Amino acid sequence: MSSEHQIAISTNAKRVGWAISTLFIAFMIFDGSIKLVPLQIVVDTSAQLGLPTSEAFARGVGILALIGTALYAFPRTAVFGAILMTGYLGGAIATQLRVSAPLFSHILFGAYLGLLMWGGLWLRSPRVRLFLSI
Repeated sequence: MSSEHQIAISTNAKRVGWAISTLFIAFMIFDGSIKLVPLQIVVDTSAQLGLPTSEAFARGVGILALIGTALYAFPRTAVFGAILMTGYLGGAIATQLRVSAPLFSHILFGAYLGLLMWGGLWLRSPRVRLFLSI
């Protein structure tokens, strides 16, 4: 990358970016982990959303969430992880739309998480800032 295309990021911006990213990562680790354990609430929620209620389905979704989150957590693979997690969160939004869930608390929750995820990455990554600059 040539020096004319480098974007400097302040230490404070990097710290805030990592703090925001850590919140997202912690939430997704919790979310993915509870899907790995056969909790009744996960099965009940799946039934309410019209999804398969098998433990195998919940585990598969949990594994996908944890893989995307792990990729997002490491700087070298953070952009790839963010792209994967954008798809994952889009699926969550579509699922909530399908059952006519409340807009601000359920349907847009995936969008809130996506904004946290991309906002944290934008604050901490010069590559993302350069790519998303106009």
